[in-house]
Amino acid sequence: MSEPRQVTLLGSTGSIGRQAIAVARQNPGRLRITGLAAGGGDVALLAEQALALGVRTVAVARATAAQDLQLAFYAAASQRGWSKGEFALPEILAGPRAAEELAARPADVVLNGITGSIGLGPTLSALHAGRTVALANKESLIAGGDLVLRAAAPGQLVPVDSEHSALAQCLRGGTRQEVARLVLTASGGPFRGRTAEELADVTVEEAMAHPTWDMGPVITINSATLVNKGLELIEAHLLFGVPYADIDVVVHPQSIVHSMVTFADGATIAQASPPDMRLPIALALAWPDRLPEVQPALDWSAASTWEFMPLDEVAFPAVRLARLAGEAGGVVPALYNAANEEAVAAFVAGRLSFRGIVDLVARTLDDAPDLGAPTCVEDVLAAEKWAREHARGVIAGG
Repeated sequence: MSEPRQVTLLGSTGSIGRQAIAVARQNPGRLRITGLAAGGGDVALLAEQALALGVRTVAVARATAAQDLQLAFYAAASQRGWSKGEFALPEILAGPRAAEELAARPADVVLNGITGSIGLGPTLSALHAGRTVALANKESLIAGGDLVLRAAAPGQLVPVDSEHSALAQCLRGGTRQEVARLVLTASGGPFRGRTAEELADVTVEEAMAHPTWDMGPVITINSATLVNKGLELIEAHLLFGVPYADIDVVVHPQSIVHSMVTFADGATIAQASPPDMRLPIALALAWPDRLPEVQPALDWSAASTWEFMPLDEVAFPAVRLARLAGEAGGVVPALYNAANEEAVAAFVAGRLSFRGIVDLVARTLDDAPDLGAPTCVEDVLAAEKWAREHARGVIAGG
């Protein structure tokens, strides 16, 4: 039997990270997590994860968290009844570049589960080091665009998003030349069926109540605005090289069919499974192989109904806006993403309305100067900085 695949996990204390750890523990003969990275906001959980997994290296983004993490290691070991000499303290990397350094360390797969465009540096670091990148951090691909594609060899990027994982599975059903359309499915979020007028007074609590998925706050609100689907549209184009004109979005409330591919002969192949992120995570970590019994399959003995309906682009303009940003290329998708991150933060803080989120993104794109195509990470960061400052200015101006 071959050795377990060694995995570096970035964003270990987040939703994706915790589920990836569950998948690895379920398959100890196939996967071994050897490095963890997190922001440093929950050092107790990070220390517990590191000791339970026996990892070699732990990275924290907040330099000031290094000492707290060391103390958390001793506290976690003490709770386990270990004396100081009974366990090896993992190496600690600390600071804003710690995840990038860890991503370049030896491993078979680097799972990037960091939230936000701060994941771009670690993605590029892992790709340049020749690691396979299981990408849950869609923002780094969207913000980095051509930089990431230039750094990635064929097959080096493996999607973790349930929709892109589904597309990758469906694409096995034919050659690239036989592909006619990609079809991304969207749950429609908690406000499916509402008109634009009915979205005017949406609260943060309502926006956080996703009907099918349990996700972090940014992704959950992005799902409510459908910005998440806009980002996934751009990601699908970048991952699979299919023109934007040949990528559709359809609303599927049950979230059972995770996406589909229509082929030139009229056949459509869909990937269906109960909504559970463990399946795409496991597939990305073991790609192209499948792990056994990751989650229960669909129960075909029970009656069920699946619905598909067109997207209301008047009430939810985020997807159309993302399509325009993607077609413009360069740093425009990075502007879209950065402006949205600022808008979501303002909405959560009560300084912006729900509908104001996408309106602010649209205004940022309208007001943006021609920043050209990025040649390095600094170009992307400069574009994002402009978008964030512009968005903050608009919010402050009311």
